Amino acid sequence: MWAKWISCEVPVAARGQFFAAQLHWSRISDQPGLVGQVGGWDPATGQARLLGLWTGAEAYGGFMRERHDAVVAESGPVAGYSAIETATGGTVLEMPGETAGPAAALRRAALLRVADCRLLPGRQEHFLDVQRTVWAPGMAAAGGMLAGVVTRLEPDRYLVTTLWSGSTAHQRYAARHLPALRSRAAPENDVRSMTGHAVPLEAAWRVLPDPRPAERGGRT
Repeated sequence: MWAKWISCEVPVAARGQFFAAQLHWSRISDQPGLVGQVGGWDPATGQARLLGLWTGAEAYGGFMRERHDAVVAESGPVAGYSAIETATGGTVLEMPGETAGPAAALRRAALLRVADCRLLPGRQEHFLDVQRTVWAPGMAAAGGMLAGVVTRLEPDRYLVTTLWSGSTAHQRYAARHLPALRSRAAPENDVRSMTGHAVPLEAAWRVLPDPRPAERGGRT
């Protein structure tokens, strides 16, 4: 899969405008290769954060060429944000949870948890092994984690994204399971810096693939 991570600075006075602009993205539900997109307001910073998943780099590239600019234009001359930062990359690990995978998790999730990690030199392989053997099974066992992916954004930057049934499940995990998992994982051995985000998802911003391919006006 291919992931896109978007962070937007949105002035308080423009939140309504930004919210309305996000509704236009439902128009890409018939785009081939879309796995889904979710987003919401980061309570810690006030920023809008969005995660988009695609079946691969080719599908994402096709969307950028064919549809992206048109949807931006349709959403209005100003989308409400004062600054935007985007990062994309291929997913290198899927983390199992209570659903069949990321596509199903995007439909049900109420909370997106993100760890934006910058790694120490030469620690990529060990970092991924720890994600696979410690964090993934530990979160899956906690209850409420639906699925997740690890994305390589840059040679030393990895995005660990997990989708949760809600804030209560994530808070329970953080209180009961996180300390022991962190002790086992010893992230200080691999991670130079990490920024975490827990984003309650806006249902109106959720964009999912159209389940009726026969009615897409000839798109394949």
